[in-house]
Parts: sequence; structure tokens; C-alpha cells
Amino acid sequence: MAGTIEVLVPGGKANPGPPLGPELGPTPVDVQSVVQEINDQTAAFDGMEVPVTVEYEDDGSFSIEVGVPPTSELIKDEAGFESGSGEPHEKFVADLSVEQVKKIAEQKSSDLLSYDVKNAAKEVGGTCMTLGVTIEGENARTFKQRVDSGEYDDVLA
Repeated sequence: MAGTIEVLVPGGKANPGPPLGPELGPTPVDVQSVVQEINDQTAAFDGMEVPVTVEYEDDGSFSIEVGVPPTSELIKDEAGFESGSGEPHEKFVADLSVEQVKKIAEQKSSDLLSYDVKNAAKEVGGTCMTLGVTIEGENARTFKQRVDSGEYDDVLA
């Protein structure tokens, strides 16, 4: 009856309650051990929702794989705001530098469809646009055009 459980947990603050506890309850694993291991592995993502996969065996053994938080969570953490704009094309909630966009792109590179940092940064820029976050003080819509024109080649190389 080995199985896999996939959940989103708050970084470093998982607990035996929902969503984790009800999923782990019927399994042969020690719930508290799983929670402690998840908290140890996700401590660096404090305050962010982190995808976690728990694989368990019939004998109670388990392994944990921690994913990278969603791009929107990384942007919120980097820019220091709680929620995106209700009108993202008109009201802006934060501003990121190109260096910050690059940092987020590098953190997410394994999860993105892009094959290099430059294209990954454009994907992050798209998420910025939906959240109401500007890049270098300008609407994120223009970021892709500026990247394509080579304006940020020195930073995103």
C-alpha cells in the first residue's frame, strides 16, 4: 500500500493539522516525524507556501521532496508585499529591479519551461504583470520587449 501525498505547506511551519494530517493519518508513517522533517527542509522558505511530496512505504518509512514555491510567492517575498493588486494594470503594489527578477528566475529555473535565464526572467515578468508589480519602475508589460531588445543582456547573461 505504498503511496504518495502532495500538499502545499507553509515553509517551516507545517503541523499535524490540515492539509497534511488528514492525508498522513491513514498511512503507516509517524506523522510527527514527517512534520518535523518537512519543517527542517522548508525552513528557508519561511512564510511561503511550499509544495511538498511525501512518499511512504508499508513499513512506515518515508521520503520527502520539497519543491520550489510558486513564482508569485517568490515575487511577494522578494518585493515584500502580502497580496497582488486587484487592478494589476492600473494599481501597482511593488517594484522589482532586474537583478531581483533574475534571482527569482534562477530560483525557479528547474520548474520553468525556459531554457535560459533570459527567458526565465520573461516568465517571471509575466507573473509580475498579473500581480501588479513593476520592474525598474515600469509596467512589467514592457519588460519582455526590453529584454528582447537586448537592454538587459549584461544582467541576464
